[in-house]
Amino acid sequence: MKKNITLISNLLLSSTLFWGVPMAIGQESIVKIPTDTTSYCHMKFPPIREDTLFSANPVLDESAGNIIDFYGSCEHDPLGLDELRAQRGLLWRDNSDSDD
Repeated sequence: MKKNITLISNLLLSSTLFWGVPMAIGQESIVKIPTDTTSYCHMKFPPIREDTLFSANPVLDESAGNIIDFYGSCEHDPLGLDELRAQRGLLWRDNSDSDD
């Protein structure tokens, strides 16, 4: 009986660790949660990598320590023109503040 309990607890522990691995790796980097209304969503996604912020093909920075917490239209694209403009503006503002 004791061996069965140990086996079951080890199986349960290993299965929870197995299912937690994709989240730790960051394969699903954009989380989109629709609200009660159909036109608004709560999204969480990493910022765009600085080296691709001004390129034709921006890429999300999976290794960034911060996450953008966005509440707005469900049609919002984390790599779209609006998000590019917002993040470029933040970069320019941060650079101009550090020059002072």
